[in-house]
Amino acid sequence: MQTFISLASWTDLGIREIKNSPQRLDSAKSLAKQFGGELLHFYMTMGDCDMVVISEFPDDDVAAKFLLHLAKGGAVKFKTLKAFPEAAYRDIMRSLG
Repeated sequence: MQTFISLASWTDLGIREIKNSPQRLDSAKSLAKQFGGELLHFYMTMGDCDMVVISEFPDDDVAAKFLLHLAKGGAVKFKTLKAFPEAAYRDIMRSLG
């Protein structure tokens, strides 16, 4: 499984319908499972983004499809980072010679 960190912000629609946000999160968790992934951690944040989500998906394509499916609902926009665990980081660094 690949790990992804998504920085999410509510859109104008998301703010107008903020009371539905917990239900949208529950739906996103269910959808992630349908895509073969999982939302591991969710945080509401203050600052440049409104939420941080740490998720796992089988590969980049599946993660992209999941995030695009969520984004088309119009309530949230995402900036997503692919995260490499420490072991992968060390392997990458070793490969540099």
